[in-house]
Amino acid sequence: MLTQRQRSLHLGLLVLLAWLVAATFPLQAADPTGEIAQTISGGDPSLVEAATSVDQATAQPPAPAPSTPPAPSATPAFARSQNVTINLINRLVERGVLTKQDATELIHMAEEDAAAARAEATAAQATPTPPPEEDAVRVTYVPEVVKRELREEIKQEVMTQAREENWAAPRTFPDWVLRFKFFADLRIRYEGDFFPSGNDNTGAFPNFNAINTGPPFDVRGTLFSPQLNVDQDRDRFRLRARFGFAADLTENFTAGIRIATGENNSPVTTNQSLGLANQGQGGDFSRYAIWLDRAFLRYDLGGQPGSDFSISVGRFDNPFFSSELIWDDDLGFDGIAVQAKYEVAKGITPFGVAGAFPVFNTDFNFSSNRPDKFASYDKYLYGGQLGNDWHITRDVDLKLAAAYYYFQNIQGKLSDPFIPLTAQDAGNTDDSRPAFAQKGNTYFPIRNIIPDATNDFGTINQFQYFGLATPFRELAFTGRIDYSHFQPVLVSLSGEYARNVAFDGTDIARKAINNRGPEPAPGLLGPFVGGDTGWLVNLRVGNAALEKRWDWNVAIGYRYIETDAVVDGFNDSDFGLGGTNLKGYTVGGSLALASHVWLNLRWLSADSIAGPTFNNDIIQFDINARF
Repeated sequence: MLTQRQRSLHLGLLVLLAWLVAATFPLQAADPTGEIAQTISGGDPSLVEAATSVDQATAQPPAPAPSTPPAPSATPAFARSQNVTINLINRLVERGVLTKQDATELIHMAEEDAAAARAEATAAQATPTPPPEEDAVRVTYVPEVVKRELREEIKQEVMTQAREENWAAPRTFPDWVLRFKFFADLRIRYEGDFFPSGNDNTGAFPNFNAINTGPPFDVRGTLFSPQLNVDQDRDRFRLRARFGFAADLTENFTAGIRIATGENNSPVTTNQSLGLANQGQGGDFSRYAIWLDRAFLRYDLGGQPGSDFSISVGRFDNPFFSSELIWDDDLGFDGIAVQAKYEVAKGITPFGVAGAFPVFNTDFNFSSNRPDKFASYDKYLYGGQLGNDWHITRDVDLKLAAAYYYFQNIQGKLSDPFIPLTAQDAGNTDDSRPAFAQKGNTYFPIRNIIPDATNDFGTINQFQYFGLATPFRELAFTGRIDYSHFQPVLVSLSGEYARNVAFDGTDIARKAINNRGPEPAPGLLGPFVGGDTGWLVNLRVGNAALEKRWDWNVAIGYRYIETDAVVDGFNDSDFGLGGTNLKGYTVGGSLALASHVWLNLRWLSADSIAGPTFNNDIIQFDINARF
């Protein structure tokens, strides 16, 4: 059953519909049986009655259209209103279509709806429209061609990101592949090595590395020892290629391997001279050797910029905060290193490094031509460093550190007395000589050869090797201050001071005189001159990293490093062609041609500090690429 309100609403709608139909399409005949009303009302008796009344009223023949507006009807029984809807409802009541109660309810509901509509309109007008953003651009119409271009650009960006992050398509490879990160770099270099006139080319620069890595040299022979080039300019084209990967082994473990070029197994350079002819080998487009340059396992705990602890074993990068005054940039460290840092206060992060590194391990079968073997003479480096990284202000960062490097058995040791009959006869301390050297350190002969009739009382068969004349206990202070107010331009001033606290000039002079045996060949060993101190300062201005085209930086530096301040086999291999007993300037700059390609130009000018005259100028022009 319909409620009273539902019947009233149905009735009102029915009346309005009938009225509109009658006004638009006048009926030609009545519906005396009430079938139309019965059909429309759905059988409700009250609605049938109302519909029938309307039908009968509208079934009368239509009056002809008046030529003038119709006159108002007789005065109604209700008060006229300016609201057409209210007047219509009252007229329906007057005609008996609606009851007064229904009319009252309809008028009340209409008034409530009108009031609600007015309130909503007022609220909408009172709500302020938010002002547009300062950089907002209002676009009232976007052409279809622009829409297509925008869709295509967005699509390309999404697909590029998908390819880089590997989520565009279902994986077709195992999960462990995603844990490998491969890297490579390539450097092509022109190097000009120039020697100004005045260098001492009379045999004053013995090549101790060549002597110690070959058969022992007969110091009483008629030939000069192997000598370093100090007077003939050279043009060299060189390349360096390195390739490797780092693997995430999960649970804080990582591993890394890198291979690199190199014309020999030098620890301080991976350069390969193109077309090099060395001792009759190479040249004529011969292939070049590849060496294992890094291989390590590392455990990291923390891994945050202000908090980290790691242990590395194997062959890895230099773990110390240092410069090329002591350690060459290409030098790899064998052994174990522990590194830690922790931010104790905002911007203050102390750090520490400690490690043990085997420098030399004696051949298992030493000496190879004796049935009874010699004791080992293993060499180790033990190093420790403490420092602090201080973010002083928004634009200023200061990093300072102090390090102590203790070399065990690095110095040469005088052998037991013996008589070598041939160059193949070994002394029991032959392995105390350095396995690799550049130049500058002080050396002394380590074989204690007994003069007798077999060697014509010391005038023949004086086969010698040479060892370092001093122990090395290096104390080093390193610092760097960065000023970043002019970002992206960074101003960086760095420096390092080193001193060999184990140096004893008197002891070195005594060894050089008393332990050399008979007088060596002319120019092999002269009177001792040298020192124990070195220092370096560099100023660099420009982009901290060359990440995009036209990024740049320039640098200038000066260094002063005496003969025995550091081990000459491990420091910079470029300045003065490597080693110690050098002072001079470096000037250079870099320019990026692309995000992964850049140029570098350097000039290095070095002079000897003590001993025979040595001057050297080097020009290096590099094209670098990284992958």
